[in-house]
Amino acid sequence: MTYPLKIEEEQQLNASRLLRFIDNSPSPWHAAASIAAQLEQADYRRYSEQQGWRLKSGDKGYVLRADASLICFRIGNEPLRQTGFRVIGAHTDSPGLRVKPRPVIASGNMLRLGVEIYGGPILATFTDRDLSLAGRLIIRNDGGSLETRLIRFAQPLVRLPNLPIHLNRNVNEDGLKLHKQNELPLLFGNIESSDDNSRALLALLAEQAAIDADAIVSTELSVCDTQCGSFWGSSNEFIANSQLDNLASCHAALTALTAQESSAATSVCGFFDHEEVGSVSYQGAGGNFLSVLLERIAQASGLSDEDHNRAIASSFFVSADMAHAWHPNFPAVYDEQHRIFVNKGPVIKHNANQSYATSAVSEACFIGWCEAAGVEYQRYVHCNDLRCGGTIGSTLAASLGMRTVDVGNPLWAMHSLRESAGVLDHSAMIRVMEQFFQCGRIASG
Repeated sequence: MTYPLKIEEEQQLNASRLLRFIDNSPSPWHAAASIAAQLEQADYRRYSEQQGWRLKSGDKGYVLRADASLICFRIGNEPLRQTGFRVIGAHTDSPGLRVKPRPVIASGNMLRLGVEIYGGPILATFTDRDLSLAGRLIIRNDGGSLETRLIRFAQPLVRLPNLPIHLNRNVNEDGLKLHKQNELPLLFGNIESSDDNSRALLALLAEQAAIDADAIVSTELSVCDTQCGSFWGSSNEFIANSQLDNLASCHAALTALTAQESSAATSVCGFFDHEEVGSVSYQGAGGNFLSVLLERIAQASGLSDEDHNRAIASSFFVSADMAHAWHPNFPAVYDEQHRIFVNKGPVIKHNANQSYATSAVSEACFIGWCEAAGVEYQRYVHCNDLRCGGTIGSTLAASLGMRTVDVGNPLWAMHSLRESAGVLDHSAMIRVMEQFFQCGRIASG
């Protein structure tokens, strides 16, 4: 790699679009809405799971479930029973803090908001930052029906201040440790009277949504960062933002899908909630969302059960989730032979215990798509003395019976509120995904 690193205009543009996509998606519900909006602009039609479908070659559509998971598809030009599905999966959720149902705590002259830990965030990264809230409200309209209203506060609304070092003398030696029940509530405001303050947040939500507070039946709110994404580095070759894990993979897959003018095989993207907490839910990858949608596409395309099974046998699934980039300050936590570098291309992830679903055949297929796209690739294996994480690849490989490869782009500070990745890698992943959607028959094995 030469210095200074040369960034092409297209690479800069793709990274800028990614940062804007994340800035507009401060919660999984907003992420799904952002994806749906881009699909609508590309003439994708929204389908309901409760209605009947009929599909033909070239049809484009998407289905939304629980406002946070979305599957979109484009029907191929060749018979589905022969070409099968080309599927990319990613997730819309990120680890962090979620507001409790009864969050308001009066402490001294302060109001605090109680939060739950969602997934495995690096809690220290939430301290001393301009935090706010985003999510969805379930409201009862004038007709008595329930409807969803997305909500976000653009301005800083809550904060988690550190203690001064004079009251925590060993913080630099021992690291910041927060009691998960007592020391995570977020500072929210001053108490102005002795009146009941339990509805303080509800009143603010109602004002922001321009509705009556009594119309709000329930809420789901994430704590989010208000700082926008940015470029950094000596050549602006890096990007920083919240939720790069895994909205970067969502954006790459969405960009590759909507760039298609046509394809032989049927292309599918699945964007799932709840990956960070195990995927076992109504809208998670461990549920029936994707399997049912593939069955319905087959049925609506006129396939019999046997032909659907033939299509699955000819299909391939790319599980896209971010990967642990080598950090030069901490070399001991990496396998020396499998270090992966930012801006050196997509990563193929391996684990003998099936935390990742990559096999020799699926790896060879992905390498072929990288070579056809003119993209470098890397291989990652987790250090043996550390517990390996996982993603949706193995779960869906098992439930679908579909050949699968786990891949992702290199990332620093995974599960921090502020993560970093490479400008070049994002465009490289898009190109490989475009090649995948256009590929012919998949190798057996």
